Amino acid sequence: MLELAAGPGDTGFIAADRLGSNGLLLSTDVAPEMVDAARRRAGELGVENVEFRVEDASAINLPDGAVDGVLCRFGVMLVPDATRALAEIARVLRPGGRAALAVWASADANDWMTAAGRSAVELGLMERPDPTAPGPFRLADTDELRRLVTEAGLRVETLENMPILWHAASVQEWWQAVRDMSRMLVTLLERLTPEEVEAVRDGAERRLAHYVGEDGSLEVPGLAHVVLAVRD
Repeated sequence: MLELAAGPGDTGFIAADRLGSNGLLLSTDVAPEMVDAARRRAGELGVENVEFRVEDASAINLPDGAVDGVLCRFGVMLVPDATRALAEIARVLRPGGRAALAVWASADANDWMTAAGRSAVELGLMERPDPTAPGPFRLADTDELRRLVTEAGLRVETLENMPILWHAASVQEWWQAVRDMSRMLVTLLERLTPEEVEAVRDGAERRLAHYVGEDGSLEVPGLAHVVLAVRD
């Protein structure tokens, strides 16, 4: 089982447990730092049936038909050439092998991730992102997603909407979380004055106000698309 864009390995380690001692997880990411983080976590969790590599999803260093399955959670839409990455996934799968891919649905359905960016756009502090450029919502259109997967040489078996619920103990915890997960936001905030940063945060918090509970915690709904595809 090959995991692409594995990050710290969360999804792949669940698969590794199901594979058991007769199976092998190949945990990969394009960032060496992420591969190192996954290796450390595997040691902490006692995951033994796993190998770690630095791999670019658009140029996978494996022969044709090398793996039984591919996992990629929230990675394909970030690759500069998603079409090539999907073709590579199809290439390394054996006939009958399956790929499970998750991408984010629309920005409108994911306020947790978009509140700060939309606040900055409204304040005139950044341009509205190009929806066709690599980014979290690049493959939000399910018709396009299905087309790209099919054209890559895979048969879409299921394409489901997957509701999620983001939790944070406080607005402050949410703010820190989105700063940690969004390079775009970090880059933006680095070039703003303290007053502008505060204005962005205030606008974002107003967008999320109706998700705040009586105890100050946040529960923000989100939506992903999950594809199960087969190489015939």
